Amino acid sequence: MNISAKSLRFDENSMWVDLADGRSLGIPLAWFPRLLAATPEQRAAYEISGGGAGLHWPGLDEDISVAGLLSGRGDQTAVSSAAE
Repeated sequence: MNISAKSLRFDENSMWVDLADGRSLGIPLAWFPRLLAATPEQRAAYEISGGGAGLHWPGLDEDISVAGLLSGRGDQTAVSSAAE
């Protein structure tokens, strides 16, 4: 089954992704430091890409997959302390 994003909104602490199947995902902004640090205007400048498979912020260089959100993955670009 293809699960896709149809819209996106933010509140003070979360990103809300509305899916085509009727579900809404609430994701803590803390999972994505670039979005957490962004202004409301920067957060609003997103694109739904890949037919709804991804979320993209060109001005922030941020790309998030819907599949990753559904599996509970946050920012994968952060360096873990175990790797240092």
